[in-house]
Amino acid sequence: MQFSVEENFARQLDIEDPLGSYREKFHLPCGKNAKPLIYFGGNSLGLMPKSARQVVEEELDNWAKLGVDAHHAAGTPWYSYHEALREPAARLIGARPVEVICMNSLTVNLHLMMATFYRPTKSRFKILMEEPAFPSDTYAIKTQIIHHGLDPTDTLVLARPRKSEFTIRTEDMINLIEKHGHDLAVVMVGAVNFFTGQLFDLEKIIAAAHKHGIIAGFDLAHAIGNIPLSLHDWNVDFAVWCSYKYLNAGPGAIAGAFVHERHATNTRLPRLAGWFGNDPNTRFRLHLEPDFIPVASADGWQISNPPILSMAPLRASLAIFDQAGGIDPLRAKSTKLTGYLEFLLTEIGSKKVSLITPRDPHRRGCQLSILAHQHPKQLHEELVAAGVKCDFREPDVIRVAPTPLYNTFHEVWRFAQILVEHR
Repeated sequence: MQFSVEENFARQLDIEDPLGSYREKFHLPCGKNAKPLIYFGGNSLGLMPKSARQVVEEELDNWAKLGVDAHHAAGTPWYSYHEALREPAARLIGARPVEVICMNSLTVNLHLMMATFYRPTKSRFKILMEEPAFPSDTYAIKTQIIHHGLDPTDTLVLARPRKSEFTIRTEDMINLIEKHGHDLAVVMVGAVNFFTGQLFDLEKIIAAAHKHGIIAGFDLAHAIGNIPLSLHDWNVDFAVWCSYKYLNAGPGAIAGAFVHERHATNTRLPRLAGWFGNDPNTRFRLHLEPDFIPVASADGWQISNPPILSMAPLRASLAIFDQAGGIDPLRAKSTKLTGYLEFLLTEIGSKKVSLITPRDPHRRGCQLSILAHQHPKQLHEELVAAGVKCDFREPDVIRVAPTPLYNTFHEVWRFAQILVEHR
């Protein structure tokens, strides 16, 4: 599509946008002038669906009226509440329902997955990650290594950008897998990098790992609800994600995990067990049948019963994704939104900023990471003062994420104009 710098062009794109009405389904934060902010912070915290309040209040009412009986007598019984999230979440990641469980937080789920899939031996004990990875992932992986009595310095293999580059070339990551094919136990990569917005070539990474018998796992925090995924067909071993970014489920919302069917149905796999991962037929007979019998699905990795008030907002958001037709139409709009923003930033011709996110739309999601060449903190402060909600990453990167469910093309145009005015 050929873009234009004219404001009317942006307004026309919004008129023609088949998803434009979905913006009205969200609460839009306002600035000091009572006007909606240009909210490009969905990669950190998605906006609140208006329907979330009703869903949460329904469960508060069930608690008030039914007490403990709400576990079985409510409209969506608490005992099986997680099951209401399974299929819509599976649709977003290209999974079978048996492979998906919404539970815990992302880092807890990562530890649970590593407890199963990281079983180091003397000959195969290393873990490959990208650099920079999200710090919490690095903390979790390093402590997993230490937990097994190993030294992260000798155990962690890092895929890095080349000198003077910001993103990691696929061939470099594949070459590292080939080089360490005999001693890598797990490849654990963020599907979309939190810092640069780079979307990795997951299929090639998975194929390279499996060629050498290496487990392939992914952090989908910046991928789920952002890009199309086909975890089952790609043969991913495991994945974890949070739900408060593109899934708009609220701060600290319930997270999720994917375990490929070939593993999920294998009840002999080791794991850290909890009572809600136990076979429902004996779940309440623990004093009579104390041995753990895992559910033959991703449910077998559950530790505790469903946290209802954390899950309820996700139900509201996932319903909106389904109403919008799933990830494909959202991805189409997202590609156009970020492409338009890239065009405007290029047309600005400013020597003050450049993009470190891949320019190939197939290698990125919603987020564009902007490298500020002069006074980066000041530039970010000026954007915030002008009514833009974005974030700053040390030392000089401003991350913006035009999100297709609630951002507009005119907002993208306005952002570019603000950048011009403050350059």
